[in-house]
Amino acid sequence: MSRLDSMIRRLTAQKVCIHYALDLISDLGGPILELGLGNGRTYDHLREHSKGREIFVFERKPAAHPSCTPAPQFLFEGDFRDTLTGATGALKLPAAFAHCDIGSGVSENDRALARAIAYPLNDLLISGAVVLSDQELHVGQWRSIDLPNGVSEGRYFLYRKFEERS
Repeated sequence: MSRLDSMIRRLTAQKVCIHYALDLISDLGGPILELGLGNGRTYDHLREHSKGREIFVFERKPAAHPSCTPAPQFLFEGDFRDTLTGATGALKLPAAFAHCDIGSGVSENDRALARAIAYPLNDLLISGAVVLSDQELHVGQWRSIDLPNGVSEGRYFLYRKFEERS
């Protein structure tokens, strides 16, 4: 498979998963969290398809086109390990959806980052929230959700947060 075909398949899967996740949270209130702004394509797509929800973006070093960069009050700039923890008091409501596009292509680094951010991210989510990630995340309160038809296992990871019962 060419790199172009692989990228098209990845972006198609991402779009399908985002729309699926947005359907899953349609009955929940709360903002959206976007971890990894990149060039702003998914942020722009989320703005268009989640009208009425605030979108908070976490990005180490924003470099997106100005039209795809959130206003300063919606942008947490810096390392995810720091900004997620710092966001706890800044969000008015817990989030209903988190889209995590955090992979660097270096498996060992990606796994370490995923381990480091999973629980701080969990603290920002409402019960019933959905997490879509390009990396596998492990949180005791999260249950895996089957991916939409046509999306290959391991391409993305989809979770729903449930409150643990005593």
